Amino acid sequence: MRSVELRNYGNPTQNVVVIDLPEPDAPGEGEILVGMAYAPVNLNDILVLQGVFPVHPPLPSPVGNEGVGRVLAVGKGVAHLSVGDVVVLPLYSFTWRERLLVRASSVVAVTHSAYLQQLAMLRINGVTASLLLSEYVDLQPGDWVVQNAGNSAVARTVTAIARSRGVKTINLVRRAEVIDAVLAAGADAAFVDNDESLERIRALVGEQGIKLALDGVGGAAAGRLAATLGTNATMVSYATLGGDVVSSVSVLDIIFKDLTYRGFYLDKHEYDAAVPAIIAQTASLVATGDLHVPIAAIYALEDVCQAIEHVQRGGKALLEFKGNPAE
Repeated sequence: MRSVELRNYGNPTQNVVVIDLPEPDAPGEGEILVGMAYAPVNLNDILVLQGVFPVHPPLPSPVGNEGVGRVLAVGKGVAHLSVGDVVVLPLYSFTWRERLLVRASSVVAVTHSAYLQQLAMLRINGVTASLLLSEYVDLQPGDWVVQNAGNSAVARTVTAIARSRGVKTINLVRRAEVIDAVLAAGADAAFVDNDESLERIRALVGEQGIKLALDGVGGAAAGRLAATLGTNATMVSYATLGGDVVSSVSVLDIIFKDLTYRGFYLDKHEYDAAVPAIIAQTASLVATGDLHVPIAAIYALEDVCQAIEHVQRGGKALLEFKGNPAE
């Protein structure tokens, strides 16, 4: 079978190769054999390849942080899964390979098999978005959330989940031409991420204020988010799409508004119990059409370097695996 292998940390396209590996063994007790269908190429995958992410597999190593596949075989003691079932893979199970063995207890079975491409993105985007909305502020129907990187996969997922809960979203984007698409995806408001939009946001929310801000960019963009918040609000940083290490939140905003500033990292064991229900909820939103993340391109496994370059330029890319049985 074929697999992407990381040889050295550093420049991703210079250090990954597609190799042939022996077929996995038959699944042991409590294990399943999964044939991959789709695996995203995410920015955090690229950070792993560069060696700057907390996950550092000993090299050489397969890589890939999430994906979706079908069960090809089940081991002894696995009663809740059958051959042909669609499963979302656990985090950091090295999904950029055609087949892999995993613990049956670590996957999440999903029923909406007609949406495999969208399901492939739920373990990171779906779970991140849901936890961002539930772990920091007790949001009620009618409350406002503001987020930057407003056309990103995470932001679109936040928008869909928030809408299902009656929570309103304001999405800040870099380019005016994507505003209509963001509004069509369910955002209650969308503005270009600049200083001129701050007064428009304040006028929109009025005295109610905004309780939660979600920062996926950092730097000056994070400072603008904080400026939109009301008293006793919370801002959560979960990514640095802008490449900024430290955000530029005004100290006066922190002092006079008594803001809380938090960081979010998905790979924490305290979140594990919530994952199956979150994936079931987001899969349902995919099936109803309320959640759809645009995919810019789909690449064959042997074109993984092109997929990486595509994501580095901007846009969502998936790796596609063909030829696995049980489809």
